[in-house]
Amino acid sequence: MAHKYREILARYYNSLIPQSASVLEVGCGAGDLLSRLHARTKAGVDLSEAQIKLAKEKLPDSKFYVQSGETLDLPNQQFDYVILSETANLAADIQKIFENVKTVCREDTRLILNIYSLIWRPFIWLATVLGWRNRQPEPNWLSKADVAGMLYLSGWELIRSEARILCPVPLLGLERLINRFLAPLLSPFCLSLFMVARPLINRRGRDLSVSVVIPARNEAGNIPAAVERTPEMGAWTELIFVEGNSTDNTWEVIRQIKEMNPDRRIKILKQSGTGKGNAVRDGFAAADGELLMILDADLTVPPEELPKFYSAILSGRCEFCNGSRLVYPMDEKAMQFLNLCANKTFAVLFSWLLGQPVKDTLCGTKVLSRVHYQNIAENRSYFGDFDPFGDFDLLFGASRLNLKIVDIPVRYKERVYGETNIHRWKHGWLLLEMVVFAAAKLKFVA
Repeated sequence: MAHKYREILARYYNSLIPQSASVLEVGCGAGDLLSRLHARTKAGVDLSEAQIKLAKEKLPDSKFYVQSGETLDLPNQQFDYVILSETANLAADIQKIFENVKTVCREDTRLILNIYSLIWRPFIWLATVLGWRNRQPEPNWLSKADVAGMLYLSGWELIRSEARILCPVPLLGLERLINRFLAPLLSPFCLSLFMVARPLINRRGRDLSVSVVIPARNEAGNIPAAVERTPEMGAWTELIFVEGNSTDNTWEVIRQIKEMNPDRRIKILKQSGTGKGNAVRDGFAAADGELLMILDADLTVPPEELPKFYSAILSGRCEFCNGSRLVYPMDEKAMQFLNLCANKTFAVLFSWLLGQPVKDTLCGTKVLSRVHYQNIAENRSYFGDFDPFGDFDLLFGASRLNLKIVDIPVRYKERVYGETNIHRWKHGWLLLEMVVFAAAKLKFVA
């Protein structure tokens, strides 16, 4: 049974950890979980010398150390992910472990841990009495609030949490179907609570350089205002116009505006394919800034709002800024009623999918660092190239990397030139298909 349980655990951990990552497991035992992970490099620590010996035999290419989490000391080593799989349930000093784990972390390291759900306490006791589970010291029975509080005291911030594993034992082959499809829908009854945290960052250092990518299709009348109204931010700001197969004179206007503003950093290019998603990727590829921003050329999200996004990233309060048009009152004709309903529906679905609150998934203004975008691009094969808009690609990629996502409320204005490139029914159906596809990759995985 323990063998099957480790398989189930590993499936979910593999959905959270990219294959390119380096992983340290604190409390690794004999390496049963580590041996099932697809990570690039693996290391483990455990208090038991006998268990470490078994782990080394199982994973000869990995590194193992006889240490406890409370005395963790691995000088000059840093990892992308640190795992505490049920270690907190048996630890003598959980807060001390959280503090020590920070010594092997970078700013973008993620701590993933799973603990037993309190509702399973009598079943675990019964399994131990009946001999179905090895006898262990009396565990710590922890709530999500307990762990979140100790994480915060130790300098960590909880990003997301999710209950998984409804059937931890073999059940005629049905356990995988139950854990994959029923567990996400019956989370209050699941055995394990998984939690993802990041180091608390207090980053008020040097200014960052900024690249603002502006996809533009049939937006000739908005180009001059985009340049005039986009503020200078950080060390320097560049504007990157990506013209998208326009039928008006958008390209000519873009060229003229660049010539008329020699004092501003402006790049112009024609996109290599079709769709906003392709235009954004082309723009990001041409960007030199450390911070990447998307500004829709229709200017329905005012460019004057962009410093809010810059400040949120610079402060370290988030790693992915998502514009939200659904907080403040919007102009009367800014968004049609059915579009508003669809946005609210997708917001509920996405908050459930991502495990983080997202109020407006379809706002075109999104901001992240170039480093994080490159990581998303490197791991894009997990989802595939399926999003013509680019919004879902970035949100799903950010979730896959366990980035801290925060909504930035903006004032949504009525378009003053041209017509929207969104087709309500055609694109709405496509968006729904993408949600179903992403659910199979993000939610129904174990």
